[in-house]
Amino acid sequence: MRIAIVGATGMVGRTIFQVLKEKQFPAEEIIAVASAKSAGKKIEVDGKEYTLRTIDEAIAAKPDIALFSAGGSVSLEHAPRFAEAGIRVIDNSSAWRMSPDHKLIVPEVNGDQLQASDMIIANPNCSTIQMVMALKPIHEAYGIKRVVVSTYQSITGTGKAAVEQLEQERKGESAEMVYPYPIDMNCLPHCDVFEADGYTKEELKLTHETKKILDPNIEVTATAVRVPVVGGHSESINLTLEKPYELGDVRKMLHESPGVTVQDNPDVNVYPMPRFSEGKDDVFVGRIRRDFSQENGLNMWVVSDNLRKGAATNAVQIAKLLQAFVGKATEV
Repeated sequence: MRIAIVGATGMVGRTIFQVLKEKQFPAEEIIAVASAKSAGKKIEVDGKEYTLRTIDEAIAAKPDIALFSAGGSVSLEHAPRFAEAGIRVIDNSSAWRMSPDHKLIVPEVNGDQLQASDMIIANPNCSTIQMVMALKPIHEAYGIKRVVVSTYQSITGTGKAAVEQLEQERKGESAEMVYPYPIDMNCLPHCDVFEADGYTKEELKLTHETKKILDPNIEVTATAVRVPVVGGHSESINLTLEKPYELGDVRKMLHESPGVTVQDNPDVNVYPMPRFSEGKDDVFVGRIRRDFSQENGLNMWVVSDNLRKGAATNAVQIAKLLQAFVGKATEV
């Protein structure tokens, strides 16, 4: 197996290197890909040096799989070129997520949908990934009618420049403004750009991607908020279910779900927090409680490291599933 990482110098790209090593992914070679202006430069990751290569050089090298994390415009332009060269692409941008011709995959949720003919596979939005991980077993058991979600999203979702803005603000120094306002000691109800209907793109991603992954009949409404946190994303989720439930059964099925860890003991202050999710791959669920204001209502609090399961880890898990298809003829 030979792997290309497109966007190797970004936060997600560097995390992909780390996850590949931790998961002992059988990569004989990793090709680090960056912009043309960075070509030839060297980066060091975990004590190993890589020479940055251009996209054209990466295609010519014919890796088996390319993990893209370089933005939507790069993916739209170049992912099809990789696919045409017989290189399978796992794309972390929003470029292909809602395309009817491309799969949107969370391995624990719908990984069984992958086929040998899939050459470009979309990695869902980080907030969507952790939410559907928690929703899947509940939807299978009781049916979910409606989801109301409010997110508290780490600045790492915006990238290195956002982390630098926060660090400079905390030092009392002027910083390049990635956000329209200071982020330290603040919360911005503004993730991505606003659309004509008043929702941000991030909020609409949660709506549309959840429907595509889980069930088009689930109604989803979201409010996405950026908070001065580095470790991961948090979500307050309110569900309206089709059927009655018992809290003990909900906790048990979440506990038994792959990739989900239940942390739910308020008596001793046990509940998920981003500072403890950082660097971990699981999705953490707690504050599981009945919503007494409506029939079959359920509340929960969901936390996950957005650079790990929300991006790099999910992509590497997809790559592991694609190993079964590498070298096989594709079905056009």
